[in-house]
Amino acid sequence: MEDHTPKNPSTTCVVIGGQTFVGRFLVFRLLQLGNWIVRIADSSPSLHIEQNSLLSDAVSDGRASHFQVDVRDQSQLVRAVDGSSVVFVAETIGASQCNLYESYKFVVQGAKNVINACGECKVKRLIYNSFADVVFDGSHHIRKGDESMPYPWKYTDMLTEMKAQAEALVLNANNHDGLMTCVLRPSNVFGPSDTHLVHGIVNQANSFWAKFVLGSGDNLSDFTYVENVAHAHICAAEALISQNVSVAGKAFFITNLEPRNYWEFLSRLYEGLGYQRPSIRVPPKVVNFVLPLMRWTRYKLESETEVKGLLVSAQFVIESSLFTRTFNCSAAAEHIKYSPVIPLEEGIALTVKSFSHLAKSSIPSKEHLFRDFSKAEEILGYGKVADILLWRDEMETFTCFLITCGLFYWFFLSGRTFISSTAWLLLLATFALILNSILPVNIFQKIAFPRLAISEPTVRSMLDNVAFVWNEGVQFAKTLAQGDDWSLFLKTAILLCLVKWISLSPTLLLGAVLVFAFTSFFIYEQYEDELDRLFSVVAIVAKSLLTLLLRSLPPSITSFFSAADDSGEVQTRLAVNVGFL
Repeated sequence: MEDHTPKNPSTTCVVIGGQTFVGRFLVFRLLQLGNWIVRIADSSPSLHIEQNSLLSDAVSDGRASHFQVDVRDQSQLVRAVDGSSVVFVAETIGASQCNLYESYKFVVQGAKNVINACGECKVKRLIYNSFADVVFDGSHHIRKGDESMPYPWKYTDMLTEMKAQAEALVLNANNHDGLMTCVLRPSNVFGPSDTHLVHGIVNQANSFWAKFVLGSGDNLSDFTYVENVAHAHICAAEALISQNVSVAGKAFFITNLEPRNYWEFLSRLYEGLGYQRPSIRVPPKVVNFVLPLMRWTRYKLESETEVKGLLVSAQFVIESSLFTRTFNCSAAAEHIKYSPVIPLEEGIALTVKSFSHLAKSSIPSKEHLFRDFSKAEEILGYGKVADILLWRDEMETFTCFLITCGLFYWFFLSGRTFISSTAWLLLLATFALILNSILPVNIFQKIAFPRLAISEPTVRSMLDNVAFVWNEGVQFAKTLAQGDDWSLFLKTAILLCLVKWISLSPTLLLGAVLVFAFTSFFIYEQYEDELDRLFSVVAIVAKSLLTLLLRSLPPSITSFFSAADDSGEVQTRLAVNVGFL
């Protein structure tokens, strides 16, 4: 390992974003070298320090300190930067795809403020941490891309474009007021306590989506272990301290120098945590159709924060898994003397170990969860019906299924009319009663007749329910007849069309309902979490499509809906008793 001790034994540096994912490892490595005085500057009100750690020792002996700063406020940056020789911008907290205006202030305006603070405080060296995606257009493969690649003319997401603007500002600031700058572009940074790439992958390991391989499955990607990124920052700082003109004002790609199949990398993480690797392939044609549709929907729903966040995440996953993105790291090796200090396999092993609390064996099974009942059981009401439809007793459920299938065949598939089928069934029941009447007394006494008595409270409750339904129906008919509620009219029209469609094939519908009743609840109970996630995604997509539909309607039509909504909020529903009680 190379010695990166600064020539000045008391070199003071500032790590902006020092408690972020990359920032923590950079601070640790600087303190590990021993001859750096580190100022940790971020938005946190205090340092998160573990007892008897390298950071706690450094704070106690004055080699590390903390400054709470907001990168949007240049005066706060000046207070942290003043008197330092090197400034590292590790990460910018506050950037989000859901609030582009705030993201611009954090990323682009924040970079301007850092540059101005360095100029005001006569800082000589600035190293900015960007990422390799600033040269990715979202539509083409990158194979061994180098620093000669231009910025794309159009980005698929604004946050990447802002990052490109910020690094361009840093590069253009080189040689202004004696400031020397350098930009690093690591590719797919991962490691212990990763809050971006690995965290998202691991959180989805047990989900429905983790079973799919998107596209051909043979695309390559460069992954960079976080400690190597921290090492590259120190290499760049040393090169600038040495007045290396081939480094100042330049950007360098940083990788682990070991391109890996994207799906193989995911599978190593999944299997290391006890999950199955993705195995179901989605054809490239399907993915190539979905990706532009997703981008278009995201553009149209710019103001829908919830939908936009979901689409951004989905788009990132698809682009990462569909396109090859590998980079040539020879310029960094030549000019800043960078070489990885942690091999890729060792980095994967360390990462898996740090996420062991999310391993499959450490997650409690459904039988050990605190909840006594499943959602399917709650829907079915916990009673005998729930036990039958959830297959608690397989023999009992199978018997009920056979009886139900027999009745279905008897009434709908036997070729007889409903009346004749009922007559034959009553004839069989009569024959059974006659047979029962001629049985010996000792057998007759063993057969218990059902008690058909119904209590008075039960009858009153049933009548109250019927009365309520009647009154609600009358109120519904009156509201519909007045013609003021267009939303109600459309719902009724759709319902009538559905009833008409059902009347064309009632046998098929009842058969489908029969199969659905005996299978759907059981399947839902087995895959409850996965299906809940799927339903939530479908609900968000449906909401976004409805929003697009309403936006495309003429104003004259949308005014009807808004008027109906306003009147619905003002009016109160009145129960109308019409001669029933």
